[in-house]
Amino acid sequence: MTLLLDRRYPRSLETLTRDILARHAAGERFGPVEAWLFEDAAARRAAEARLAAAGLHVRIRSALKPLVTWAMEDLDRDGLTGLDIRYPRHEAAPERRFLLEAWPLAEILPGIAVRFHPGPEGDMPAYRATLTRRDGSTEDHVILAPNRLHPDTTGETALSPTGWLRVTGPDGQPVEDRALTTEVETLLADGIAALADHPWPAETPHFERLSIRADLPQAETPLPHGSEVISLQEALHEEFYFATIELLQRRAGLAPGDRSHRPGQIAPDIRRGPEARLTISLEPLDASDTAGPAQALGTAGRALTPAQVGAELAAITGAPFGATSRAGRPVAGRYRAGRDPAVILSAGQHANETSGVVGILRAAKILDAAPDSHFALIPVKNPDGYAQHRALTAQNPFHMHHAARYTALGDDLMARSEPLFERAAMAEAQRLSGADLHINLHGYPAHEWIRPWSGYLPRGFAAWTIPKGFFLILRHRADWRAQAEAFLDATIARLAALPALMAFNRAQIAACETYAGPGGFRMVNGFPCLVSAEADAPAGTMPLPAMTLITEFPDETIEGDDFRFAHDMQTEATLAAYSAYRAMAAQPFPGARAI
Repeated sequence: MTLLLDRRYPRSLETLTRDILARHAAGERFGPVEAWLFEDAAARRAAEARLAAAGLHVRIRSALKPLVTWAMEDLDRDGLTGLDIRYPRHEAAPERRFLLEAWPLAEILPGIAVRFHPGPEGDMPAYRATLTRRDGSTEDHVILAPNRLHPDTTGETALSPTGWLRVTGPDGQPVEDRALTTEVETLLADGIAALADHPWPAETPHFERLSIRADLPQAETPLPHGSEVISLQEALHEEFYFATIELLQRRAGLAPGDRSHRPGQIAPDIRRGPEARLTISLEPLDASDTAGPAQALGTAGRALTPAQVGAELAAITGAPFGATSRAGRPVAGRYRAGRDPAVILSAGQHANETSGVVGILRAAKILDAAPDSHFALIPVKNPDGYAQHRALTAQNPFHMHHAARYTALGDDLMARSEPLFERAAMAEAQRLSGADLHINLHGYPAHEWIRPWSGYLPRGFAAWTIPKGFFLILRHRADWRAQAEAFLDATIARLAALPALMAFNRAQIAACETYAGPGGFRMVNGFPCLVSAEADAPAGTMPLPAMTLITEFPDETIEGDDFRFAHDMQTEATLAAYSAYRAMAAQPFPGARAI
């Protein structure tokens, strides 16, 4: 192990409290004091009580999602019928940035008409709220959203939430009105600086495993809507993971978002602990897997263990095939030959998207019982990421853990053009089956995805910041357009007949569009889709199937009944697509190339 950094940080809440008390003891007199920190409500109230005991009136607010926390902590709902919010805008932020940060305000205020309006641009963002009560009276409130401009890891200027302090004197005049750098911001900046200063080798991967272990003392704040939560630990995981990728991409001269870069496995493990602490080290890859009980496949309430995935796969008819991951784990597959047109079935490319693993195995077992089924199956394409996800969820089961998204090489598996390590399994599936359809099950966050200290919205993934239902992405070769359109229509006809799914989609899409605006979907029979023609694979690289159907269910962070519904729908989508493709082969239509 090589240690890059090991540092502890004083809690900003304690530092601020001691500073105000010391100033008061030294004879300074205050009017009202306001502060904004990255802190949970219980800790803020305790500090306020300690200051009040000394005769000081101090209000400490949340620097993260200040409008939402204001509604939960300060808003008097008695007789409240309407809430009009003018959200701030800033030239250094996307137009809807502060509207998205207001998610899920309307959803946590049932029975109250919440309306959003664009407000003026300004240097210091603030929401302006007008309350309407049952008696016709109105009230106006200003909710500060402290932010700072700073350079981020891509070299661009970001507008990010920060701590803030406002002090008035006994005469009510302002004494201080300034940014307050918090321990969370300092910890993140120190970590990125340590990574930037390290002499990384020119060749990749730069390391086997980059361990980023951090503790934060703040408690998470569940929100009364779905699986929404305000979590500094989860936010810091996302920051460290993607900021590290961006930093190393920039050093390599690559554009942000390049998914083919191979720095090595990045492993942020962020937990709640007694104090703020950061340790960064370089470690060898770990090929072990955590154990756990098996579940009934059809009613699984959480991700399956690797052992159960292997056992379920081994029970399917056909010949085994596979490859080996970078860390040495098997990438196991099964080829079942039959008279139907061949299909590749896969999941677990992004290994923190776990409902697809259950869904693809359930669908494969149903297809295995049919006499003519023909498919190549890889239930977990990224076993190193899957193992990392299991290790991380043992500590924080309801976090997104995007560190499990990519492989132990650090790249997105399907951005790898050569059959190296895990990608060799897909090459073998293609060689064995000759399939022209790949059904590739995916997921995305079931609650808000943010990077608070890099501009708030996740760079390159801003469209995924809040859940927007179950939808399909269809990519096809240009000469397969007619087949693709017919295939999509037939697949969606079956999904659109599922009332629970359609109701789920209507609710999520409507809520998302309130904050994010139109989703850009093409609606097919009421079902959201994204369809695009793709160029052929370059000469000398792995061939691609003529059509790839990607499912996207908001499954990250869910368990229990929500997870069961997710893999029910993944199963239905797989079977619907397989059935539609088989029917097309049996009854070619005029103008379409035969399958």
